[in-house]
Amino acid sequence: MFSMSKTLRPLITLLTLLNVLIGYGQKFTNLALTPPMGWNSWNRFGCEINEKVIREAADAMVSTGMKSAGYKYIVIDDCWQISRDSLGFIQADPQKFPSGIKALADYIHSKGLKFGIYSCAGRETCGNRPGSHGHEFQDALTYASFGVDFLKLDWCNTEGQNAVESYGLMRDALYAAGREVVFSMCEWGLSKPWEWAQDTGHLWRTTGDIQNNWNIPDAKEGKCWGGGVIINLDMQQGLEKYAGPDHWNDPDMLEVGNGILTQSESRAHFSLWCMLAAPLFAGNDLAAMDKVTRELLTNKELIAIDQDPLGKQGFKIKDYGELEIYYKPLQNDELAICILNRFSNSIGIELNWKNMELTARKREMFLNFQ
Repeated sequence: MFSMSKTLRPLITLLTLLNVLIGYGQKFTNLALTPPMGWNSWNRFGCEINEKVIREAADAMVSTGMKSAGYKYIVIDDCWQISRDSLGFIQADPQKFPSGIKALADYIHSKGLKFGIYSCAGRETCGNRPGSHGHEFQDALTYASFGVDFLKLDWCNTEGQNAVESYGLMRDALYAAGREVVFSMCEWGLSKPWEWAQDTGHLWRTTGDIQNNWNIPDAKEGKCWGGGVIINLDMQQGLEKYAGPDHWNDPDMLEVGNGILTQSESRAHFSLWCMLAAPLFAGNDLAAMDKVTRELLTNKELIAIDQDPLGKQGFKIKDYGELEIYYKPLQNDELAICILNRFSNSIGIELNWKNMELTARKREMFLNFQ
């Protein structure tokens, strides 16, 4: 069980007071100059996680070549925590993580990887575990003591809260704790974080949770807030000007390798996320990954498009109904083109590349998106 030292406890009060008096108002910079890449436990395991599952994912990230391909974060999602102690410090589930979170983080770091963890801006997480509301500075210090490198902060059970204030408070708490942490804001796009979160987080969700299907919406309270791959793709339209180095639109994690998408759908899913300069977080069982999935997730050419240093999000330039063409500016005056066939059957198409060329004026406009 994690126990905060007597000398560290009053530090929380001091850091909170300093934050009120001088206001940090900033995030750690230059931690995500290209979209972060890693693995998250949620899409495959949900709440059925434990330290064995997480260690095996870290082992597999190395042995399958994913680390060499650029993946580096191993992120535990919801349900690792179970309670708070008498002083309010978050406690890991001792049944699932008997060695403790610090030991797990040390193991992941020993593999040359980085460690991520999950919390929620509300009073409880989406899995009804303790959230961070009212404990932001305590939790940030706890995460620093664990060796956390990445924090995903969800938005369940936040009735009456303001997203700008809540995420700004956790940003300040992380900065006050002093350990550099990539901050992933999982607010589902409800408050249009792309318009205000550039100085708060390194990535922010633009949709509700992705569903493990191609094109079925997930409706909550009568409102479509996300869904299958195509639903989340379409919700990125017009957001390209808000993304760039250290501040990325996040259409949610990958469903590649989770057994529902066809091979063609999986290839399109991964290719489109790379065109979007999306954070690439695999959500499958890495330890049981088949060759086809591994080869797709480690495709060097596609990953190079996603990780291009220019940091421009791709966008749709032609729409023929069920046939669409996406364009992504790259460094060295290069570009990537992706042709998406939404039909269920194969079709032939002839493209005149001269007609595809953008005028100098349009190209300059696209390249100068802030």
